[in-house]
Amino acid sequence: MSRERLLAALVEAGRKHGNTTVMFHTAVSARMGLGMTEEKTLDLLRRLGPLAAGEIAEHSGLTPASVSGLIDRLERKGFVRRTRDTEDRRRVIVEIRNDGIAGFGALFEDLVRGLEELYATYTDEQLELILDFLRRSAEVQRAATAGLG
Repeated sequence: MSRERLLAALVEAGRKHGNTTVMFHTAVSARMGLGMTEEKTLDLLRRLGPLAAGEIAEHSGLTPASVSGLIDRLERKGFVRRTRDTEDRRRVIVEIRNDGIAGFGALFEDLVRGLEELYATYTDEQLELILDFLRRSAEVQRAATAGLG
């Protein structure tokens, strides 16, 4: 395949991957009673642990004003709580309320199982290349998101 055709195929595959990802997380979010941005913020907090609002903005690419309203909504719905930083009492930390998200892991079981089966079809070297691409493309997308704010 020529490079031009390969790049076009990558663009198309990336669009398809992005669409299916958005649709999956839209369905999960609806089952959780959340908007997709709220669900992805919970994912961010699960992966990175408690964060200040500014850190959520930094990691998500969202504006600080958007993050403030987002935290308010998640707190009202019982998914997060605000706590004072023990070292800097002026700083507020957002943390997940585990009782608020209990049972939601089951929504991801089929996806996780399918991905594990897919990963098993690749060599370690291929997985390292895929991992590099995913990390780097996520940074490109995060920067593009921040540029929209």
